[in-house]
Amino acid sequence: MTQPEPWLRGPLPGYSPLLMPAAHALTQSREDLERHAAKLSLPQVWLEPGGAASAGFHLRHIAGSIDRLLTYVAARSLSDAQFHFLAAERVAGTPPTPVVELIAAAQTKIDEALEVLRKTPDEALFAARYVGRAQLPTNVFGLLVHIAEHTQRHTGQLITTARIVSSRGD
Repeated sequence: MTQPEPWLRGPLPGYSPLLMPAAHALTQSREDLERHAAKLSLPQVWLEPGGAASAGFHLRHIAGSIDRLLTYVAARSLSDAQFHFLAAERVAGTPPTPVVELIAAAQTKIDEALEVLRKTPDEALFAARYVGRAQLPTNVFGLLVHIAEHTQRHTGQLITTARIVSSRGD
């Protein structure tokens, strides 16, 4: 029998009930990345069907966006290396980065986000934070929830892209 989705498996130990939905979402993304991306060949992972972003981009973007958003959670500014990574998220590389490495990098960042969620006390959730050069206002809670929903959004896009490129026989 297939295991239910993470949110239907009960509470994850060590997480605040306030952050449990975000932890469940990240856990599901972690599992879905492995399930849907691991079967792609190297050419398939970098295909852009109909001009849509490749599965490789989504994996890189998940890792990069989590890294950047966790920087804001920590009340820090982005580094030059983070800006460089952002600029290169769509680039396959020479040679192209293998899907196994892309999945591992995304899952590592998801694990980092889960650890931050686990360690964030409820009383810190509404501490002010600022995003980007424009210093747009938010708070720790907003950033942590956004990490989860943004990761889920790109995981869903990756699943769709993986199905399309797998069905093409490329």
